[in-house]
Amino acid sequence: MELDIRGGVRAAPVPGATPEERTALRFAPDPRDRDADPAFVARSARENEEDGLDSALVVQSSSWPDPWLVAAWALAATSRLRVAVAHRAGTTAPTVAARSLATLDRLSGGRAAAHVIVGSSDADVARDGDTLGKADRYRRAGEYLDLFHRTLTERQNFDHDGEFYTVRGARAGLFPEPRAELISFGGSSPEGVALAGRYADVYAVSPMPLSATRHQIARVRAAASAHGRTVRIWRHVTVVTAPTDEEAEQRARRIRADALRLTSGPDAGRRLDAVQLDRDRERGRADGHRPVADYIARSLAGAFIGSPETVAARIGWLRAAGVSVVQLDMPLETDQDRELRRALVARLRAAHVRRGW
Repeated sequence: MELDIRGGVRAAPVPGATPEERTALRFAPDPRDRDADPAFVARSARENEEDGLDSALVVQSSSWPDPWLVAAWALAATSRLRVAVAHRAGTTAPTVAARSLATLDRLSGGRAAAHVIVGSSDADVARDGDTLGKADRYRRAGEYLDLFHRTLTERQNFDHDGEFYTVRGARAGLFPEPRAELISFGGSSPEGVALAGRYADVYAVSPMPLSATRHQIARVRAAASAHGRTVRIWRHVTVVTAPTDEEAEQRARRIRADALRLTSGPDAGRRLDAVQLDRDRERGRADGHRPVADYIARSLAGAFIGSPETVAARIGWLRAAGVSVVQLDMPLETDQDRELRRALVARLRAAHVRRGW
């Protein structure tokens, strides 16, 4: 099974005065404030490419820089790296968003894709004027994806009369090249699985135990098969690595201590309105007195911790379960961090071939 190794491109560095602080704060909830740093975007995109990664994700939230523009800057700085742009359905007309994707694809030589999301937090989507509840957002997403897909593929004018959208004489004047990944989608609910099976080229499976991962992959593949389609599986993996397993465990303990210290000082209030905590509160996971500390503990509890060899072996179990897009989320603040990422990529490459779009 072919392998796509994915990284990420942020609009600006993680806050922190030193590499150690920035490393620790990767595991804390993100402040809603985030700058747009052109040099950092270009440098991190090039580092993804130089370290042998195939693609990168640009994330999205209501107060962060526009992901389409960040992705365009990253693509302009690279020649091979592909970029998936997180795009929240409902904040832009689907015909407009489809033209944005087609334009970015053309300008980058076929290196752009859209990761369509419905928004995991009611509070965060409301900040962009979207006041629908999650069930209604999923229902709207079906209509959205239908229009999005039609705009990307139909050469003739078309009309649409739906519950959420009405268009007349719609047609894009340019189209992306067909390839293995143009649209990805997540969502573990039955509605999310159904939409992924109908429209997505790639499905983002949530971090969960291996047995549950296999079950979820089987569900989404069955949903795709019902439409005569196939779907590839994408899994995000948080990584804490070091030259040896013992050093990696020590590093994880140090990261947790530093993150707790840095988020409990005078700057602690900036973390409390993070979108990750909005999501936790809505799911009933932030009812305690230490929501930031709980989030940090959960982030590290789900991390793959060990030497590059050990982490690669754990990823191998995901590969055996059917995952073919592996996103590596790991600290990259020092030269050694990049050496460790290159070592991990090399071990993964030794076992699995590269995948293109």
